[in-house]
Parts: sequence; C-alpha cells; structure tokens
Amino acid sequence: MFGMSVFQSVLERLKAEEDAEAETEVEQPSPYGVRGLGPGFVAGREQAAATGHALVHQAYFDTAGDEMMASAQPVAAPVMPDHLHRTRPQEIAEDLGLTDHETAATLTLKRRAFAGQNHPDRHHSEFRLPATTRMKIANMLIDEALRRISIMQRPG
Repeated sequence: MFGMSVFQSVLERLKAEEDAEAETEVEQPSPYGVRGLGPGFVAGREQAAATGHALVHQAYFDTAGDEMMASAQPVAAPVMPDHLHRTRPQEIAEDLGLTDHETAATLTLKRRAFAGQNHPDRHHSEFRLPATTRMKIANMLIDEALRRISIMQRPG
C-alpha cells in the first residue's frame, strides 16, 4: 500500500474484503428461479401457473369497492350519435357552417372543431366508418374552399 494514493489504497482494501466475503459465502441456487429472494417472496412456477390468474382475479375483486361491484352490470350496446347519420356533403357543409366569407384561418378553426366532434378515434369502433366518411367529406369541402380562396387572392 506504500506508494499508492489514499484513494487507491481504499479501493484495494475494499476489493480484498469483497474477495474474502465471496470465498466464505457460497450462494445456493434458488429453487424459485430468482436470485436473492426466498420462498416467502416468490412462488414456485407450477403454483404460479396454476393459481396466478385466479389469484389476480380474486385480488382485483377483493379490493374493488361496493360502487364498482354495483356498476359491474352488463353494458348496453352503444348508440350511434345522431350527427354520424348525416353523411351527405350538403349536411356536412351545414354542420361545418361554411359561408362565402371564409378565410384560411376560419376554415382551419372549423376543420379542428369538426374533427373534435367527428374524428373516428373519438367514437366507438362500430361507428368509425360513418365518422371516417364525415371527416373525409369535411376535409374535401374545406380543402376546396381553401383552393378557391387561394385562386381569388392571386394577383392578376
């Protein structure tokens, strides 16, 4: 240890202590497949496979409150919102509230507001087709209005 810095000598001493502990302590393999955890923490693989799902299920309902259990009644079939029945371009134009005095900014706001209510991701999977149809037509109408605005604003 002579000729070493204090830091190096501390590292050497710690390394020697670790080696001495490793020689005296032989770790037995765990029958549960997890190092460092005894049988109180880990169940056997067979037991876990046999009872795992049942235990999780029981634990879930043991911790569920009375309100949750009361609301665990069968869920009624979803009902399609009325606005998703309106898929004709004229109806969608009415829903968008398009006028002859639109600007690019107002059309962008209308597109976002329409998407907020009609985007397919916001509806039950059974109603995604009419929601997608509404969004496609609305985007087409707004894109056409934006095209007309850009033509009218061209010089010449």
